[in-house]
Amino acid sequence: MTRADLLQSLTAQPLFDLAVVGGGATGLGVALDAALRGFSVLLLESHDFAGGTSSRSTKLLHGGVRYLAQGNIALVREALAERATVLRIAPHLAQPLRFVMPSYRWWQTPFYGVGLKLYDLMAGKAGLGRTDFLSREQTLAALPGVNAQQLRGGVRYWDGQFDDARLALALARTAEAAGARVLNYAAVTVVQQQPGAAAGSELQFTDTLTGASHRARARCVVNATGVWVDDLRARSGPADAAPGHAGAPARMVSPSQGVHVVVDRDFLPGNHALLVPKTQDGRVLFAVPWLGKLILGTTDTPRQDLPREPDAFAAELDFILGEAGRALGRAVRPEDIRSVWVGLRPLVAPPDEVQGGTKVLSREHTIVVDPHGMVTVTGGKWTTYRAMAEDVMERCFDAALLDRRPGSASAHHALLGAPPASVRAVALHEPPGLHLYGTLATEVLQCPGASRELGMGLTEAMVRYAVRAEHAHTVEDVLARRSRALFLDAAAAADMAPEVAAILREEGCPAPALEAFLDLCRHYRAGTAAK
Repeated sequence: MTRADLLQSLTAQPLFDLAVVGGGATGLGVALDAALRGFSVLLLESHDFAGGTSSRSTKLLHGGVRYLAQGNIALVREALAERATVLRIAPHLAQPLRFVMPSYRWWQTPFYGVGLKLYDLMAGKAGLGRTDFLSREQTLAALPGVNAQQLRGGVRYWDGQFDDARLALALARTAEAAGARVLNYAAVTVVQQQPGAAAGSELQFTDTLTGASHRARARCVVNATGVWVDDLRARSGPADAAPGHAGAPARMVSPSQGVHVVVDRDFLPGNHALLVPKTQDGRVLFAVPWLGKLILGTTDTPRQDLPREPDAFAAELDFILGEAGRALGRAVRPEDIRSVWVGLRPLVAPPDEVQGGTKVLSREHTIVVDPHGMVTVTGGKWTTYRAMAEDVMERCFDAALLDRRPGSASAHHALLGAPPASVRAVALHEPPGLHLYGTLATEVLQCPGASRELGMGLTEAMVRYAVRAEHAHTVEDVLARRSRALFLDAAAAADMAPEVAAILREEGCPAPALEAFLDLCRHYRAGTAAK
């Protein structure tokens, strides 16, 4: 179904069971869960799927080692179980990864090792591998490029990694295959509850590609807009009253930004990730091999404004480069940076001011049913998106917004493209390529240009497939999220952009937004900080 056909079909659906606003991890998870239960579902995303926080994670599927240190056992248990689920339903996009925690003092190996052994025990049958104590020589072999001065040994443990944007796309397309209607570039402006118990709510939204206005109605509306949930709540209410007529609703989100820096793999050429559990200022540092590059991060900095493309603060870049230089065998300089991206985390706002900053705020999710019936969910993390979706559905049932239906099938429903368990997927630390499509690779190869490579593993056929099957409309859609070129090497992405724009025009995309994407590349390359 084309985009025009999809928009036209909304007039033939007088009332959806469920409308989801927000096409990130949580919203897509809710849409899939509801569609698998047989509900009629409409999902509206104001930009591109995973265009915000959900494409800007540290690329880790994890139980939360640092949450274990905080004593949040319940969150760790849930995340470990959900980690195993994601690895099972999307093995081409989510895979186990070995981490090494180097030790520079005699007590660090036994101290951290005991905690990680507990991490193993908590995972139970969902565990990915055994935690091992490493000698100095074994640590150097696992982490070539690590700082060897005064190195005593290390601890190796297992967690997971994934391609967040492509996993979000797989969720969108799987929900679509299950009967949901999913639409990106559909900005919801108002949600109004209609008179009458069975009338549901009306959503007014704008097709931002054409400027046309549209309406849809649903019995139940879920607000899953991440850090922007408070804004949508303020623009929602009963039809007979202006949105926000009773004053702004209580704030639900306390945003925190995380900065990630990408450098070449020669800084840490092995296939293990590095974790520094406690930097000089008490934070955590990761160095994660991903799609042929190395991700360094991250930070946890409060931020009250909500820009679509946040800047890294100077202190954040200084922290990452400085700590990476201490952890690795050579300094990481600003000129070594290939890309910088920043994600805004929707941390649950505290009822009162919390001492200690955003790293002490809850990573667990919160669900609120507003008086006019809209269900808002925020918080959580990528690893637990599916459990969050189940909780949202339960809240919809409890509030009598939807008729209760049998339990979720999402834990066992393979995502589109997932290969059989007998097929070994190419490791995600290898450069990008056709393997990220899983079983859908045969569809990609049927598009023209399968042998014409544009760079960084992207072919002409992949660009055409992105438009024809993956809801891509702009150069950014292709080079930031269908391909991950912008996140891996912003300069290389800029070089590829004109060819991608030309293919998009051939595929019927009249406004591929080339100049806007080139500006974005400069933003990701800058490495300069907002003051």
